[in-house]
Amino acid sequence: MIEYKLTNKRKIMFRKPMTFMERIYLPAVLKGMAITLSHLFRKKATIQYPEQKRPMSEVFRGLHILKRDEQGAERCTACGLCALACPAEAITMTAAERKPEEKKLYREEKYASVYEINMLRCIFCGLCEEACPKAAIFLQNDVMAPASFEREDFIYGKDRLVEPLKLN
Repeated sequence: MIEYKLTNKRKIMFRKPMTFMERIYLPAVLKGMAITLSHLFRKKATIQYPEQKRPMSEVFRGLHILKRDEQGAERCTACGLCALACPAEAITMTAAERKPEEKKLYREEKYASVYEINMLRCIFCGLCEEACPKAAIFLQNDVMAPASFEREDFIYGKDRLVEPLKLN
């Protein structure tokens, strides 16, 4: 019997007695075994990762890369728009003035001497890519961020972000 505390109403409930088949649980066990056997012969949902690569979506956003121009100079001018657009505040940078001997390394008078992305905070939204007026930062659609056990391995500096020089 259930009694409601806020009112004086009572509701009388009766439990239906179990049948013999329900008491021995045999039909339920057999039904569970049938479900298990049906799953044994289905196509597996998992893939063997190192040998097989999962097909990526066309709109997948992976690891960041800082692009270079045709002459091999870094495109980033340290304007800070990518850091402002980042909702997770994962991008930090420090601007510096270009020296005359560094003219081939950087396109503009100002460049990012320090450019870091905290991949633990990054949500791979692509807003940094959209905000960049110089098309300097891109999210690659074929490279995922590698796994690691150390927190320091997820702070990507310019050494890991800048596109390598193409030798002709």
